[in-house]
Amino acid sequence: MVARGLRALRGALRGAAGSGGRRLSTRPARVPAADYQVVGARGRGRGEGAAGGRGAEPGRKGAGVRGRGPLRAGALRGGWGGGGSGTGGGGAPVTDAIRTLNTLQTNASYLEQVKRERGDPRAQLEAMRGFLERSGLQVEDLDRLNIIHVTGTKGKGSACAFTERILRGYGLRTGFYSSPHLVQVRERIRINGQPLSKELFSKYFWLVYRRLRGTKDESQANMPAYFRFLTIMAFHVFLQEKVDLAVVEVGIGGAFDCTNIIRAPVVCGVSSLGIDHTSILGDTVEKIAWQKGGIFKPGVPAFTVPQPEQPLEVLRDRARECGCPLYLCPELDAFEAGTQVLELGLAGSHQRSNAALALQLSRTWLQRRGYEGTDVLQDVLPGAELSAQRSVPLAPTFCPSDAMIQGLRDTEWPGRTQVLPHGPVTWYIDGAHTTSSIQACVRWFRQAALNEDKPQDGSEVRVLLFNATGDRDTAALLKLLLPCHFDYAVFCPNFTEVSVAANSDQQNFNVTLENALTRCVENQKTWTRLMEEKGGPWLPAPLEVGGLLQPDPLRGALLLVPPAERPLNSTSLVFPCISHALQWITQGRDPHLPLPASKVGAHPHPVATSGAVLLQEAAAIRVLVTGSLHLVGGVLKLLDPTLSQ
Repeated sequence: MVARGLRALRGALRGAAGSGGRRLSTRPARVPAADYQVVGARGRGRGEGAAGGRGAEPGRKGAGVRGRGPLRAGALRGGWGGGGSGTGGGGAPVTDAIRTLNTLQTNASYLEQVKRERGDPRAQLEAMRGFLERSGLQVEDLDRLNIIHVTGTKGKGSACAFTERILRGYGLRTGFYSSPHLVQVRERIRINGQPLSKELFSKYFWLVYRRLRGTKDESQANMPAYFRFLTIMAFHVFLQEKVDLAVVEVGIGGAFDCTNIIRAPVVCGVSSLGIDHTSILGDTVEKIAWQKGGIFKPGVPAFTVPQPEQPLEVLRDRARECGCPLYLCPELDAFEAGTQVLELGLAGSHQRSNAALALQLSRTWLQRRGYEGTDVLQDVLPGAELSAQRSVPLAPTFCPSDAMIQGLRDTEWPGRTQVLPHGPVTWYIDGAHTTSSIQACVRWFRQAALNEDKPQDGSEVRVLLFNATGDRDTAALLKLLLPCHFDYAVFCPNFTEVSVAANSDQQNFNVTLENALTRCVENQKTWTRLMEEKGGPWLPAPLEVGGLLQPDPLRGALLLVPPAERPLNSTSLVFPCISHALQWITQGRDPHLPLPASKVGAHPHPVATSGAVLLQEAAAIRVLVTGSLHLVGGVLKLLDPTLSQ
């Protein structure tokens, strides 16, 4: 059975390689421990090149807040304009820039490098400073960016998005550096909320790349890794484009992260802490808190959302060591006293703590930059006694301005608690990838699904689309998803198509399709085991498929076409890429998804065939996509083509 699965996998890979895509190795990394069937692996993979986007928009006047001192709201303007043909650096298209970027060490290699250098963090930061200087900047130049530096395990990107949107509402020209990207690498560097235009990306890429290449010698033989390069490039963009402020999201950790060459941020923030990247940051939340607290700077106020007692004490000690005034963010409820409930542009109750952090970060930035209407923040507020229950003083509450209220409401951050209704198919998309974020995702999904109108005949099918990468405990993540009562679990790699050669934004030279599929098969096996433990034995669907599936008396009551009760089965499938998985899930019923060339659902695998009948006849299909932001990005690329334009 295992051999048969491997033969199917090799055939799929040969079919992809022979269709014009880049050659893929068919040597198995390791033999899967369970038999499996790769569904829909044949055919020519489609690949799309990098697509364009809107350029930087001019900062607009906000809520009538006046600036004073050296910085005035919207006063710093200039630089190159956005838009254009998508060429730069002597006419080279942006795809050339992205492909050259991909030749640098990618994130997996970078993580291995960090592990090797972990004992000497100064060496890491010194190397980053050296790269920055070779690119033509000094660390002191970054002081002019008026940076908001944010770290955390989950929610830091959302907190940054809230913060950037609030301050943009004051008429400020904002820069925003985040990771990873969902569809296009240009998303990582934003001006006024918009991804960098193709023209600007190409120009700045070649500017930095040629300077670094031109300064290589025997003692400086290396180019910066992928993430380090983009960080340096972002600093160049923000300085040349004359942003009023830059919101910078930490990549991994804090103390050793390459963004930590920032020496004088205006304010720092820490979102919710949890377990992630354990091989780099440590295997306890206390060790991880120590890493996150590494971004604290002397005299620079910092804010943290509520944390468990022990990691909060670690943050407090880190702040005291460097003379950083650290405050605990009050709950968002405290800002709603006597007023209407604050509306958030991002769904989910867990976003409330991110919004509360954003209010403190934006208010403190405005106050420290001399904007009227904001009070001076004391190092320790009068009457803020530190009891045994509170080792960090509570930050003040205040009445949010109209710009703050509107900013929270207008925040958009794709791929996080996002709902896309596409006819009978509703997509619930969240890039959760830690135990705590998956827990929050489950709460959000169950609540969101409950709020949807139920089909009158009760024929609803729930599908999980999942993938996880890195050193994450996949079994723990999948176990948390069991209460959602999925009818089908679908696993696939983070590749949009089997052949990714033409899609430079999604190329990852450290992961082969075969290795990624092996991981998916392991996830499938874990899911089946969890289902058996929950209510076993769980048997596969019957082989006979018709307009109505009848239970097989020899194998137990199995799959029934709705409106019967939710079918209890362990049906799960592995697909070689995201597009094949979406085609099977939607069965041609999503009007936003192009129909496949061949008939959907015509698969030899009994689960695929029986599932196709259910999906074709169901009145509602609810799909949760989670486990990886890279998976989410691939799904959004196919479901929302505007993200590639």
